[in-house]
Amino acid sequence: MKDKQYALEEEQIARFAKAMGHPARIAILNFLAKQKTCYFGEIHEELPISKATVSQHLKELKDAGLIQGEIETPKVKYCINRENWGIANNLFGTFFGELTCKGKKCCQ
Repeated sequence: MKDKQYALEEEQIARFAKAMGHPARIAILNFLAKQKTCYFGEIHEELPISKATVSQHLKELKDAGLIQGEIETPKVKYCINRENWGIANNLFGTFFGELTCKGKKCCQ
């Protein structure tokens, strides 16, 4: 039996996709992407979910590398991780571009 490995790009896109796999996380990314600088406020005040739930979603996004955060007492600042955001943009663009149905041989 062959020992197959996933390509690095496949692993990266899966990690980003998993992190974005919840509407609250999309809302958080959307909110942070619209900020002109890092956000120092309480993100849970911007969303219809509890502070503990927001913290869990922020952890998932941070672990995937889509956002970055630092504790600056008494608050935490959060920003989009621009480098990884660009990588994700390229990966998803390439992925969806390569999967574009060409011709009349697509499933309907």
